[in-house]
Amino acid sequence: MNSPIGSTATQGAARRAARSRGYRNERERTRPWARIAKLVIHRRTVLGITQQELADRAGTSHSAISRLEGGRQATHLETLHRVFAALEADLLLGYEAHASASRGQARREPRRELVAV
Repeated sequence: MNSPIGSTATQGAARRAARSRGYRNERERTRPWARIAKLVIHRRTVLGITQQELADRAGTSHSAISRLEGGRQATHLETLHRVFAALEADLLLGYEAHASASRGQARREPRRELVAV
């Protein structure tokens, strides 16, 4: 086994996923929240504000913003709405139908629907 020193986080995650079903399951469970975390961090960085400033703008605690940006747990929709409003952005919710949902139909691009909240 090689030392993980010098490897990227992505490479380390791939090694852990290859060894552990529990790790793979947890990564899949938290994937949507990690995506939201990346969006929040990016927008906050673009605006040049701290987690505390975002918390003050959104009417929540610094720890709530920290947990949200950690991307490992679910966040209430109302909190997300306040956070994105504080980030001067609209929160969009949507869905994309799975390919298996269109059985018996000709192959086509997945259908996407977005709604502003």
